[in-house]
Amino acid sequence: MRIALIADTHMPRGRRELPARCVDLLRRSDLIVHAGDWSTREIVEHVRALGPPVHGVAGNVDSADVRAELPGETVLEIMGVALAVTHDAGPRAGRLARMRRRFPAADAVVFGHSHIPLHEQDETGFQIFNPGSPTERRRSPAHTMGIALIRDGAVTFELVTLD
Repeated sequence: MRIALIADTHMPRGRRELPARCVDLLRRSDLIVHAGDWSTREIVEHVRALGPPVHGVAGNVDSADVRAELPGETVLEIMGVALAVTHDAGPRAGRLARMRRRFPAADAVVFGHSHIPLHEQDETGFQIFNPGSPTERRRSPAHTMGIALIRDGAVTFELVTLD
């Protein structure tokens, strides 16, 4: 299973749009996961219209209707893998252990908020992954997204640079 991972799209704002390569990867995935900060319900519908099923959570800048529709966090069971999704994983210090405590049954946690890509793994194989942002890089050197591959009950992550 191929899962496209995005977060922090913050649309619409100015002329901001999803990069063409991002849209292509989203359309070619089996599932899309958005880790919050869509901004408006229209963007939720825009991503859903790309084709694959969409799962996501609400973030701190999302409109009231997005927050009413989407959970603040969720755990997806996909082909034997428990993939938790949240928007804000908190401060950098202790994040991996904190996410392990917050989602004890999860194999991995996908999150956003910082716009800074991150992939960490502990000694048990538990992973956290932030795909960055395809539209607002902030302090990150590039616009990014992620791909998760699930095979044989395990998940691997790849960071995709869109610039």
